[in-house]
Amino acid sequence: MGNLRSVSKALEAQGARVLVSSRPGAFRRADGVVLPGVGAFREAMKRLRGLGLEKPVREWVEARRPFLGICLGYQLLFGESSEFGRSRGLGIFRGKVVRFPRGLAVPHMGWNSIVPRSGSWLFRGLPRKPWVYFVHSYFPVPRDGRIVASRTGYGKPFASAIEDGQVAAMQFHPEKSQKTGLRILRNFVEMVAKFPSSPSPLPPRRGERIRERRAALSRRRRS
Repeated sequence: MGNLRSVSKALEAQGARVLVSSRPGAFRRADGVVLPGVGAFREAMKRLRGLGLEKPVREWVEARRPFLGICLGYQLLFGESSEFGRSRGLGIFRGKVVRFPRGLAVPHMGWNSIVPRSGSWLFRGLPRKPWVYFVHSYFPVPRDGRIVASRTGYGKPFASAIEDGQVAAMQFHPEKSQKTGLRILRNFVEMVAKFPSSPSPLPPRRGERIRERRAALSRRRRS
């Protein structure tokens, strides 16, 4: 779904160990999950379902484990999008993804400022109105204003980021936002490091359970 390499490099620059994977089993080894993406909403959801990732992503976010959604990965968290007709999203947060109104240049592309919410861990250490890089024609409209972490003016203010516990997502591209974006990614990496490890919501597959039992038997024999 797009910008995997640039996001991975930016996270590694902040000290993260990154595993790029499209397999549900990768969640069992993860401390935090990042869902980047560019492209069409409907096709992205179709791909998540085809890869078997819809359920593990939903369960991970609903458990409020460390998660970062970027651009399309932000939009997919909501109930539906009007892009190319009505399309169903993950539905973790209530709200719709809508297009900018007529009269505005679309896509909204280039640098723009954000106004972060006071006390946000995502924007810790940044000035009051940092500038970040956008490329998008649609944006989410959360029904719960309490999760909005930043707003950006384009025609009228829209929710450019959300934050709910250890879950955060943004419409802009931190990997393209120079020092500001790297600081945001560093805040996420530091939050993941502080978050206590807990069992993954994904149970092991049957084959993995068999391998685990065999490994346990082998350890007993050696002892």
